[in-house]
Amino acid sequence: MIKRIAITGPESTGKSRLAEELAKHYNSVWVPEYAREYLKNINREYNYDDVLQIAKGQIERENKQAEKTNNILFCDTDFTVTKIWCDFKYKQCHDWINEQFLAHQYDLYLLCSTDLPWEPDSLRENPNEREELFQIYLKVLKSAGLPYVIVNGIEEQRTKSAIDSIDKLILLSN
Repeated sequence: MIKRIAITGPESTGKSRLAEELAKHYNSVWVPEYAREYLKNINREYNYDDVLQIAKGQIERENKQAEKTNNILFCDTDFTVTKIWCDFKYKQCHDWINEQFLAHQYDLYLLCSTDLPWEPDSLRENPNEREELFQIYLKVLKSAGLPYVIVNGIEEQRTKSAIDSIDKLILLSN
């Protein structure tokens, strides 16, 4: 049975890079963040209902990638991200996302800290709220009783921190 690792956290905390590096390290696959693809293709401002479509597209891609591995699946983004994004931006969240957040859990959540510098791009929105959002992620993961570790450090340090946590998970499950 495969292990699913969610790489989660606020914007511009190195989630995509970390997912790709971990997949290489473990000779496995990763699921890119679907929101980027979706938002680049809609040619308009996104809205509340788009977040639901993004969540559904993300899990669809995750399930397809799961068929391509027999060990670990690294997911750049999960229902934690879409739940917090929806709640933070719209002060409400789709029932389906909330239900999936509770039902579709991962073996480990790597919560990326905000110790990396902000890198602006056309899809990022909250440069001044990253620490506030990090605390929301922490609270949500804790209150749901989900297995998480905080991943921090720059470049190789961050990757090594994640690898150490994943290796412990693998060791404990054998």
